Formats: sequence, structure tokens, C-alpha cells
Amino acid sequence: MKREEEFERVAMRVSAVSMIANAALTVFKLLAGVLADSGAMISDAVHSASDVFSTIVVIIGIRISRKDSDKNHPYGHERLECVAAIVLATILAATGLGIGYSAVRKIAGGSVASMSAPGMLALVAAVVSIVVKEAMYQYTRVHAKRIDSGALMADAWHHRSDALSSVGALIGIAGARMGFPILDPIASLVICFFIGKAAYDIFMDAVDKMVDKACDEETESALKECAAAQEGVLGVDLLHTRVFGNKIYVDIEIRADGEETLKRAHATAERVHDSIEKNFPKVKHIMVHVNPGEK
Repeated sequence: MKREEEFERVAMRVSAVSMIANAALTVFKLLAGVLADSGAMISDAVHSASDVFSTIVVIIGIRISRKDSDKNHPYGHERLECVAAIVLATILAATGLGIGYSAVRKIAGGSVASMSAPGMLALVAAVVSIVVKEAMYQYTRVHAKRIDSGALMADAWHHRSDALSSVGALIGIAGARMGFPILDPIASLVICFFIGKAAYDIFMDAVDKMVDKACDEETESALKECAAAQEGVLGVDLLHTRVFGNKIYVDIEIRADGEETLKRAHATAERVHDSIEKNFPKVKHIMVHVNPGEK
């Protein structure tokens, strides 16, 4: 229970910081875009505004996924965090496609030549945005890894996508001021591919966690070693694992002395159960089956 409480506490704190930072950046970049006559910066402000919505999705997903098991959901609600990650991946992909589509229209339509050079304030805003969003990416990513949250990791990549978007805005604004407005849409196309790759990775990770994918070989080997080391265990006959949200479910068959009493065999199974639960915090449920063997 203590681990669950820490998960929610860390996730809510990181999400609150993200919302405050994104809201402040949205206002700052929108004002800079309007005052400096920069369409790229106004678009970047809209991107930051989408991050506020994304963080709200993360908060809702994490809140619901932490709910206790009930009659209709006996295995808990962890997979709802994966749903939140998929929603965020979709938003991320849509953002990238929107940036790419806009860039292609500008290049194909030949409208770049008629663009006016933006003011210095837009350039400053782009630099500030890059620094702040990269810092938010690193901050969110560290905590997402710490509590193993797919939704929070998705939000971290949304920060990185905004930083990349601001890099494109910086190149475009600088290029326009130097007399090369074509650099703006070209940079946007490159950013589109970066954002698309991040969205794909987040989506596939969430899908893997929703379709009962087995955990990695290293973890399975460690689980077998832990079980085999317990008193009364003659060997491990079978091990099945499945990732459920950010938790692991384990089904294991151990071999014990067939001449032992049921009470002793049960005690052996309990030792395996308790040892795995103690040494692997991500394991939520363990089913231990005892097969008769010979010493």
C-alpha cells in the first residue's frame, strides 16, 4: 500500500508542475507570437496548450488506475493507465501530423516567400521554451522511470516534442530574419518525424502492457532463481508471467518431495510466494502450483 501511495503522490506532483509550466509557457509564447508577428511562435503556443490537456489526461488515467479491486474488476484497474498512455500517444501523433501538414502546405503553396520577418521577441521566446521544455522532459522522465508509469513517460515525451517544436520555431524564425523563410517549414517536417517516432514507441509500449505480454527474460530468470533457492524446492517446472499495466502476474509450478505431507508442501509454496513478493515489488499476484518429485 505504501508503494501505491508513493506512486500516486509522485505522479500528482509531477503532473501539477507540468500543468503550471505549460500554462505559463502558453501565455508567454502566445504574447510573443502576437507582439513579434510570428506565426511559428503562435503555433508553438497552441502546442504548449495541448500539453495542458495531455497532463489532465495523465492525471485522470493515474487516478482511475489506482482504484482498488472491486467485484467487476477483481484484478484492479492498472490497465487504465495504459489507456491514458494510448490517448496521449494519439494526441502526440496528431500534433506531429498537424505540424507536418502545415509545413507541406507552406512549401507546396509557395507562401513562404511572402512571409514577413518576425521580431526578436519571438526568437527569445523560442530559446526560453526549448530550455524549459527540455528541463521538464528530463524531470518528468526521471520520475516516470522511478515509479514505472507509462502515462507519465508519455507526458515526458510530450514535453520533448514541444522542445523539438520550439527548435523548429527557433530555426524558422532565425532563418526568416536572415532572409531564408523556407527553413521554417523544412524544420517543421523534421520535427514531425521525431514526434511520430515518440508517439509510436509510447503506443506500442502501452499495447504490450494491455495484451498480457510476458516480462523480459532477465526478470523471468531472476524469478526462477528466487523460487529454486527456497527450502523444499527441488526445481522449477514452469513459469508464466504477464505484464498487467505496470504490474506483473506470475504463475509458477515448482517441484517438491512427493513423500512430504500436504502441510509441508503448502509451507514450501508459501515460502516461494512470500520470497517473490518481497524481492519483486512489481509482482502483484503469484499463483504457486506444487508438483510431486523425488529427492
